[in-house]
Amino acid sequence: MTTKAALIAVTIDCAEPKKLAEFYSAITGFEVQYAEDEYAGIGDGTTSIYFARVPERKPAVWPGPDKQFHLDFRVPDVDKAVQEYIELGATKPDHQPGQGWIILADPEGHVFCVCPERS
Repeated sequence: MTTKAALIAVTIDCAEPKKLAEFYSAITGFEVQYAEDEYAGIGDGTTSIYFARVPERKPAVWPGPDKQFHLDFRVPDVDKAVQEYIELGATKPDHQPGQGWIILADPEGHVFCVCPERS
């Protein structure tokens, strides 16, 4: 039997960990648990997202084959959330491949989906 692993966090490479932690803290409501120039983290006691400084990191072009992951967030009002997240520094790529959800890019170019609540 394979040993089961408990996922404790996702770590995102970025140029400015503190700045990205503040952005994701604002959109998730997660508390900033740690914030230094090289590493920062947010969480809610169960889920954590960490940000590690990689100054030479280049954002993947969207759409394109270089994107390695994306985060999905469920919100009660997609249009309102998109407007708020753009005001916080996100951008909305022209390419939007689906209906009902919106793809945004965080201030460092990582794409993420803003999804409606399940009906």
